[in-house]
Amino acid sequence: MTKTLSLKRFHLGACYYPEQWDKSLWTDDLRRMKEMGFSIIRIGEFAWSIFEPEEGKFEFTMFDDFLEQAAISGIKVIMGTPTATPPAWLTHKYPEVLNVSMEGVTYQHGQRRHYNYSSPVYLELCERITRKMAQHYKDHPAIIGWQIDNEFNCEINVFYSEADHLAFRQWLQKKYDTLEQLNSAWGTVFWNQTYTSWDQVYLTRPTVSGSPNPHQALDEKRFISDNTISFAKLQADILRTEAPNHWVTTNGVFGHLDSHLMTDDLLDFFSYDSYPQFSTIYPDLGDKPLLDRKWSLSLSNVRSMSPNFCVMEQQSGPGGWVNKMEMPSPLPGQMRLWTYQSIAHGADMILYFRWRTATFGTEIYWHGINDYHNQPNRRVAEASHIGQELQKVGERIVGKHNVAEVALVRDYDNEWDGELDQWHGPLTKQSELSWYKALQYGHIPADIFMIRPGMESEQQSELSKYKVLIYPHPAILRDSTAAMLQKYVEGGGIVIFGCRTGYKNEFGHCRMQPLPGPAAEMCGIHVEDFTMVNGTASPVSVKFTDQDIDFTAPSFNDILRVQSDTVEVLAHYSSSYYDGKPALTVNRIGKGLVYYWGAAFDLALASELLGRLPVKSPLAGWCQAPSTVEVAVRADGEEELVFLLNYSGEPAEIILSAEAEELLSGSKLTGALQMEPYGVWILKKEK
Repeated sequence: MTKTLSLKRFHLGACYYPEQWDKSLWTDDLRRMKEMGFSIIRIGEFAWSIFEPEEGKFEFTMFDDFLEQAAISGIKVIMGTPTATPPAWLTHKYPEVLNVSMEGVTYQHGQRRHYNYSSPVYLELCERITRKMAQHYKDHPAIIGWQIDNEFNCEINVFYSEADHLAFRQWLQKKYDTLEQLNSAWGTVFWNQTYTSWDQVYLTRPTVSGSPNPHQALDEKRFISDNTISFAKLQADILRTEAPNHWVTTNGVFGHLDSHLMTDDLLDFFSYDSYPQFSTIYPDLGDKPLLDRKWSLSLSNVRSMSPNFCVMEQQSGPGGWVNKMEMPSPLPGQMRLWTYQSIAHGADMILYFRWRTATFGTEIYWHGINDYHNQPNRRVAEASHIGQELQKVGERIVGKHNVAEVALVRDYDNEWDGELDQWHGPLTKQSELSWYKALQYGHIPADIFMIRPGMESEQQSELSKYKVLIYPHPAILRDSTAAMLQKYVEGGGIVIFGCRTGYKNEFGHCRMQPLPGPAAEMCGIHVEDFTMVNGTASPVSVKFTDQDIDFTAPSFNDILRVQSDTVEVLAHYSSSYYDGKPALTVNRIGKGLVYYWGAAFDLALASELLGRLPVKSPLAGWCQAPSTVEVAVRADGEEELVFLLNYSGEPAEIILSAEAEELLSGSKLTGALQMEPYGVWILKKEK
């Protein structure tokens, strides 16, 4: 079940902190927001000590005064529950609410997200503040929705307080029922780890060589996810009961949290925090880095939770804390580019972080739209321009869904298992990014499809809209997932696997059967040998049977043996001791195809395979654009809108062989044209 944002108009706004500014600024701030085309703000998510200055004493006057002005100004409000930053009176009186490192060090008051989700007293106090706020604001005319907490599992995504160890035991007892089943699932007979009492069982703790039981580590991440969702549910249930006319969301994608399950079970839609410049200060080191364009991959993942979603925090300026993250200012036009990047990928509501840069605290260098001086600047002008554009075209965009023929397939099992397992975890990031680059530079939109164990029957029908699924390295491959994919292929779909597919079961145990395990039949091959390609090993080359071009088979090599006469060998290894052995195969199953590549994917190989697949760019036949331009499509039953985003600081030549309406300028375009640096076009091709 997919939860999606459903609006009749596009909402643009900003995150605002009335508690940080003198009241004399409020009216002018709200007036200027309205003039800029803003219609929504988020408040309250870090203000617990304002709402409850002393334990059991609740005070709403300051926020009531601000909300009155917001209502008069016609600005709608998202209220945040303030549980991401417990106040000093709380952590001082109840230190057991604080989070603890694996080594047993308690994280003290003075930052954010310094609490744990398991402390009974913290759960009680969170329940109370949420209920008090919901009861007080349930009928306020300015408030339209709630954000639960803020960025679950940001800053830290592991928890080792005493309450967490106790909660983990309870979670395990519910999951496994007996110690015998737990010992079997964790393979504790290895290295004599067998447990004879539940009191002996903990979350992972410091171990010799820093290497915990991998099956315990996998369950730990599953527990953290469930525990986080349980904490969110506590608040969501209250808001549903006390404020039934408001929608409920939360923001940010962070580790050790099944955000898809949380969205399905608790939220009306998912919200994301989009900071594309993170990809430029931490760039990938591979060929042709995507830089800020890489953020489209993250936005595609959000779309897999909510086809239409909110960006609760959209980067509007340079970002940094006092002690880390040194991002330069976005270049003129980049803030607009990044805003439409979010919109192109499904956002129907965007709030900039933040309205004005903080003058105190850790984030004094995390710049908002307005600078400290509160005078006009180029970011204000750029945001105003965006606001004017969206007032004109927002209604034509809102509600339209993205269109893609290709999906990159993910699952939480492998994401979490791959954090510890160096024999498959790093491969996935490399291969997925290589494929995403090939798709991006080939102007082919792509979705993310998240495998959801236990939901195979629902997901089977969802797969039918894709021509191609790329599932690079599903080391953990459940039988039910393999069966779902085989049925998809038999119906005419194409699946692409890479090395290390199918060698583990859901507990992380290696399968005692020929690899690729439950995918072997649909692939029509067995893995007869395998090796890492690292250390002193030379890069391994590959030759296609139909062309004289060398490709590289990086990182890891599965040496393949054909098992079926329906298999075609497309490429062989051409170096190392397995020279001449199959490296890339394709098997026909029913109406579809299954490719198996015995290595990690790089950009060259992904691009080569992409050219052999029956997918095409939505620009084919009517529009030519350079590789610096991203293409995305949003459509409904009435019209299709094609987004062109230029990530280059140089003009991009666009050649239109058919006339198209450009929504943002209102122009009719045809022929050879120059798109400005960091430019955005939204095209509707004339019929």
